[in-house]
Amino acid sequence: MNPERTIALVGRPNVGKSRIFNRLAGRRLAIVHDQAGVTRDVNAVDVLDDYTLLDTGGIGLVTDMDHQKLIAAAEEQVWFAVSAASLILFVVDGREGLTPLDEIVADKLRSSGKKIRVVVNKLDTPDLSVLVTPFRKLGFGDPLALSAEHGYGEADLRETIAEELGPPPEKTEENTRIRLAFTGRPNVGKSSICNRLLNDDRLVVSEVPGTTRDSVTLNMDYESADGQIWPFALVDTAGLRRSGRVGHSVEYFSSLRSHEAIEGADIVFLVLDSKTGVTKQDKALAGDIIEAGKCVCVIVNKWDEAIDQFRRDPMKGFDTVEEFRKKYQESVLKELFFLPDSPVLFISAKTGFAIDRVLRMARQLWEISGRTIPTPKINQLFEQLLKRRQPKIVKFKRLKIYYSVQIGNRPFAFKVFCNRATKLEEGYRRYLEGGFIKALHLQGCPIRFNLKGKPVRYAGKP
Repeated sequence: MNPERTIALVGRPNVGKSRIFNRLAGRRLAIVHDQAGVTRDVNAVDVLDDYTLLDTGGIGLVTDMDHQKLIAAAEEQVWFAVSAASLILFVVDGREGLTPLDEIVADKLRSSGKKIRVVVNKLDTPDLSVLVTPFRKLGFGDPLALSAEHGYGEADLRETIAEELGPPPEKTEENTRIRLAFTGRPNVGKSSICNRLLNDDRLVVSEVPGTTRDSVTLNMDYESADGQIWPFALVDTAGLRRSGRVGHSVEYFSSLRSHEAIEGADIVFLVLDSKTGVTKQDKALAGDIIEAGKCVCVIVNKWDEAIDQFRRDPMKGFDTVEEFRKKYQESVLKELFFLPDSPVLFISAKTGFAIDRVLRMARQLWEISGRTIPTPKINQLFEQLLKRRQPKIVKFKRLKIYYSVQIGNRPFAFKVFCNRATKLEEGYRRYLEGGFIKALHLQGCPIRFNLKGKPVRYAGKP
């Protein structure tokens, strides 16, 4: 994030900041809802590779709508965004007119010393542009009339942004930014992990489940032990509830954004709570990650609490914490047996225990998943696996593999030329996948087999 080319959308609740965010980004990234206070974290997106746009929560949330501490934390994120930005777009509601809260916010923004432009939103037709007049008294220049919902005034807003920021710097070639998505049930510590990695309280952290409503993306550059810079994008997702419990429209869109974050990620971390272990919901989420073809690592968070509990009341059969950890890991992988022998990290976002392993593991998975495997090695491995355990006979025929070649990675994909393009029996498919993962050291990386059978010949036809 370049602080000289960063824009923050700021204003009181429900003035349309998230809708403006989506329009400038060119896609629906932030949840838009009539309920005030849906946006709580700072959401960020790079627009046209030109500038970073920050969407913030509303300033002055109604105190009886939520937990007071959570409100204070959300507003704190707004002022973080203000301090990080070079241009503030102060968003107001043209239909409601200038309110006392708008003037209070304006006074606070004025003291920041940043460039500020007023955007008068919800002016859905050109004839309503006269409603910008009362906002001139704020002293931030001529307000911009806009309808984020219908697009009226969008061109003027983009032109103003270009004028305020000036021409973008020349593009330089840089390393690929690896997108890391942190997923899991509510209140397992996803935001705390991101905060610890960022070494900053940029995400709202609360004991109230469901604090993160949106998927929040934050860029970071990590310097490795050998001095290399690893660029990452951290995506903190909303906690996913069971479908039967997603009764509120905001929660529905939060769930949708989380699934979109998984689809758009390079590496997905499935975060578990050490006190609860693997639940049915975790299994369903793990299945979604594999179906999306993403590299996956399991994080057991709050491990410090598990260790403390073990020391107070040692479990039978375990003499040391290390023995307990190994058994815990075996139990996790047994419950999530369909994962590609994924790594399991035991960390504590609260204390920082082993947190450095997260980014190192992400980089490792990224490098492994980009490998190209020699074709002779692939065919030799298939030969060994089929000799060790033959597939079942189906309709008087047994699967025979003639030749195979890698056709893709992330996920790994292999085209398999065989005697019949039948669907692999589930158990045998897992056997082949497990054999490839173990022999080629692809732990955490999903595998796809694309069977290509010989053409069927019918009687009387060549």
